[in-house]
Amino acid sequence: MSTQSFKTDIDGFWKNTHSAHVDVVETVFSTMQDDMKALLALGVETIKNGGKIMFCGNGGSAADAQHIAAELSVKLFQDRPPIAGICLTLDSSAITACGNDYGFDFIFSRQVEALGRAGDLLVGISTSGKSPNVIKAIESAQKMGIKTAALTGRDGGPLGGMVDVNLCVKHDDTARIQEMHITLGHMFCGLLEKELGLV
Repeated sequence: MSTQSFKTDIDGFWKNTHSAHVDVVETVFSTMQDDMKALLALGVETIKNGGKIMFCGNGGSAADAQHIAAELSVKLFQDRPPIAGICLTLDSSAITACGNDYGFDFIFSRQVEALGRAGDLLVGISTSGKSPNVIKAIESAQKMGIKTAALTGRDGGPLGGMVDVNLCVKHDDTARIQEMHITLGHMFCGLLEKELGLV
């Protein structure tokens, strides 16, 4: 047992975080199964038709985008053929060049226009649903015949109302939303592996 003395009420923080996490888990698992099925259907259609799944987001959502794309292109549970997943937050030269020359709002849309093709799927991740650069990426995708989906939080924001499928974690705490986004991302990858017959 630690004898360290803290200024913070560690026990209270621990219990409150646990309670909030359990509450949001219960809400997600009791209300979002149909949303996951809809996202899965888009993913299966995309990959079976030779398309790819692109992901983008900012900050923690950029890390989630990278994480989920890696689970697809490498593996989640066991060895299997790779699934075409790409993260638009990883090319530092493209991001900084676009941010410098055109503005930060265009760092993802420019890459969608360069790399995307009709029949692909773009998944935008934004806890607020208000990220301008993710919204612009979705707009570019839609003009190109690219299917769109989002992982959002709170009330889904403008982003939630734009996409073909929106998985909205209805909570106000960014940390709790992000915890559910990566859980949903893992579920999507695992289900996609199985539905494609790869595992």
